[in-house]
Amino acid sequence: MKFEHLIEINDPMNPLLDEISRLQLWRGLVLRAEQPDLFIPHLDECEILEKDSDLLHRRLRFGELVFTDRVSFIPQLQVLYTVTAQGDIPASRLAMQIEEPHAGHLFVRFEYEDANGAELDAANEMYDDFRRSAYKEADIDTIKIIRQMAEAGQLG
Repeated sequence: MKFEHLIEINDPMNPLLDEISRLQLWRGLVLRAEQPDLFIPHLDECEILEKDSDLLHRRLRFGELVFTDRVSFIPQLQVLYTVTAQGDIPASRLAMQIEEPHAGHLFVRFEYEDANGAELDAANEMYDDFRRSAYKEADIDTIKIIRQMAEAGQLG
């Protein structure tokens, strides 16, 4: 399954929204990788196994489900989550990319991809529709939390 959507961060036509800088947005996306418990309600544990300036290797636990992933960073541009196939978990990736078509007019593009082929996607169409909806809601929540942190002065 491949799925992508775009969330507008700063809407120049909506004066009720406080503008978020690219740096604040970037810090929020990095924080989501480093402290996912602030963004993912059903996460029981996240252990950082390895960390350097452009890479995290993490172990995540949701109840009995435990898996590892890698998060790589292209500063102020992209956060890329990669899960290799592990037991019943297929390989997948999520890219969060900051786009700025005009100065200060920020968007985040969320791109999801898993290792399922077109045949399996067709067989799981209803399940994939549910996943796309859940991904989109989680991404909206991520931006909402980043916005709240920025407004509270937590992102610089």
